[in-house]
Amino acid sequence: MLDAQQVLLASYQELDRRVKLLTSQDPACILLVTAPGVGAVTALNFKAAIDDPSRFTSLRLVGAHFGLTPGRFQLGDSDNHRRIFKAGDADVRSALYSAANLLLSRASAMSPLKTRGMHLVKTKGRRATVAVARKLAVILHRIWMLVWG
Repeated sequence: MLDAQQVLLASYQELDRRVKLLTSQDPACILLVTAPGVGAVTALNFKAAIDDPSRFTSLRLVGAHFGLTPGRFQLGDSDNHRRIFKAGDADVRSALYSAANLLLSRASAMSPLKTRGMHLVKTKGRRATVAVARKLAVILHRIWMLVWG
């Protein structure tokens, strides 16, 4: 068991080194990692999923591309909010959600995004993490557009 654990640890460390190396060589990923809560894996996932940031005509479409927009059911006077659509790349959605959760729970430095998220936690509860993940996707897109030109 100890041999297997050592082999797994060594392979994990090698993969982690490769991911950090890829991130450090890409100018867009270097800027994406500067966003609060975003690490090397999230930056690479986001960059690989979008590929060309100029194809989004509106910032709202970035969150919708990954399925981070809430569903709605409207009939007459009723307007019910539902779960998120979960369309698009599940890996990127998961990475953005993890980055938002990390930002809200563990990040000690306050940022405007964390302040907004903490306010949403008080009013919306658990759904605030999805809202912060959607906003984080928009911020990452705008950062990338600065590099893209």
